[in-house]
Amino acid sequence: MQNTIKFLVGFILFLVVQLSFSQDLNNSQQITQLQEQKAIVQNEEKKQLKEAVEAINIRLDSKEISQEEASQLKTAVAEKHALNIENRLAIIDNRIALLERNETVTQDTGATLDGFVLQIGKSEDSDEYDIGSVYIGPQSKKKPRVFDKRTTSDMVFAIGFNNAIIEGQSLNDSPYKIGGSGFVELGWAWKTRVFENSNVVRFKYGLSIQWNKLDIKDNLYFAEENDVVTLEEYPLNLSKSKFRTTNLVIPMHFEFGPSKKIERDDYFRYSTYRKFKFGIGGYGGIVLQSLQKLKYDENGSKQKDKFKDYNTNNFVYGLSSYISWGNVGIYAKYDLSTIFKDQAIDQNNISLGLRFDMD
Repeated sequence: MQNTIKFLVGFILFLVVQLSFSQDLNNSQQITQLQEQKAIVQNEEKKQLKEAVEAINIRLDSKEISQEEASQLKTAVAEKHALNIENRLAIIDNRIALLERNETVTQDTGATLDGFVLQIGKSEDSDEYDIGSVYIGPQSKKKPRVFDKRTTSDMVFAIGFNNAIIEGQSLNDSPYKIGGSGFVELGWAWKTRVFENSNVVRFKYGLSIQWNKLDIKDNLYFAEENDVVTLEEYPLNLSKSKFRTTNLVIPMHFEFGPSKKIERDDYFRYSTYRKFKFGIGGYGGIVLQSLQKLKYDENGSKQKDKFKDYNTNNFVYGLSSYISWGNVGIYAKYDLSTIFKDQAIDQNNISLGLRFDMD
């Protein structure tokens, strides 16, 4: 134990000596970086001023503002960025003076070196979450804001009830349990504004994985004979009989609804935050896997069987629609393709649940 304590004390003393020895060198390096940062600051502000003037010219060309209003806006942004340069350079000069005058200086001095920046989630100039604003990297290399961003992206998640429409039979007589049958969808979607000067119609498209599960009741299971799938009674008492398909699909929807226009000096956006949305369209893709699970007791021993890759259709396609308020909505989808290639009675999957668009 004593040897361990001696080693730790010696290691700490070594670190203290090393830190003291390297302090002057670190201060000198920081001063050099800050001197270089002064040029970066001027270039950044000049670039932002140029982008702001270009944005004003676009508004002037589209006759959104008059020549007089454009001149006033340009004067205002020029004054803003001139003051920004003056203030930011003063902060850097003050930090350089502190480093030259002191052995140690805390980081909380108001001057930011060109380090790594983490920006995620809600933009400071927007009232909605924008996953596209995620950025990790050098501050000076951060991409400038796009003036008109017509396409955005977001994650889509949906969950709810699942069942099947069976030819000549109503849902009330369905052989599948309402509570135990469900679906889950997870994907990524892009949304593009259709019209140049209006956001009333958007085209939404992406890539999703769908899991559709059927909980079979009345001791039935899917039996396949000569490539024909039928529901048959199992010879033993089943404690569980479930069937699941996993699909990879490309959803496509036209989305309608109002939006709020957010205008700034160097960009503008349309926001659908807390707005009504209605989407209608469909999806198409491939069936990745089909799986049936059976659980039962045989001679007092619990058994579990899994049967993969039934005679399901290789391709799946259907219609879907959603009605949302903000990021949450009611979602419905219906497979126009039947579940199996050959089946005694046609069955088409149908789902109803909640949809979450994380935009």
